[in-house]
Amino acid sequence: MALVKTFHLAHLHPSLAVHVALFRDLKNAVYLRQQLLAGNKDFEYALIDANVFGTAIMATRMSPDVVVILHSHLLIEGCSGQILSTTHLLAAVFRAANDYQNGRIRSRNVHSETVFALSPNNNIAESFRKFGIADTTTNLLVVKLSTSPSINHESVKNHLDAAFEGESVELCDQNLASMTDLIRLRKAYKLSPPARSGGNNKQSESQEVGDESFASELEIALLGLIALKGAT
Repeated sequence: MALVKTFHLAHLHPSLAVHVALFRDLKNAVYLRQQLLAGNKDFEYALIDANVFGTAIMATRMSPDVVVILHSHLLIEGCSGQILSTTHLLAAVFRAANDYQNGRIRSRNVHSETVFALSPNNNIAESFRKFGIADTTTNLLVVKLSTSPSINHESVKNHLDAAFEGESVELCDQNLASMTDLIRLRKAYKLSPPARSGGNNKQSESQEVGDESFASELEIALLGLIALKGAT
């Protein structure tokens, strides 16, 4: 049974709900990617490789725009323990949905725009190669926005149950942390490991994997890149 969380982000139209699910040990990535590439409307999702997601950000260091998103998440969930690992995702969703509402999307739809919003540059094809589903993907984030009245929590859940072969797990900090490859994520954004006195780059990368402060610094950098993308 698919575990779907539904969010209503501040400053988006109330009807534009965001439905998110997390899968582990995905078995049919090849099939799902084929449907996406074929333009099958039933599979119009943002399908994101969960291994390139950052976790653990300190809310006190966020920009005001991100705090707005986080605050709306808090109101829905009623628990701060499960929100921090979703901030990177929700920032990209907010960017894509806001551009969608204002007629500014550059890709096919709001779901492809969500994947594009994760990328630090304006190369759409590269954003899908780095952040989208691949034939080898085993950990998958699935995002669906309610772009029509027929798309709701129940309809998304039912389709995920029927079409996605994998273990549906709760979207929470602990589960995303178990999937995150911080070094791969940093390389995707072309960010150098933070310098630490008395250590070289290789030592810093090794230390980064198990150090929450490294992840916090990385996440803040990612949020800035998403917010400022395309600014002139």
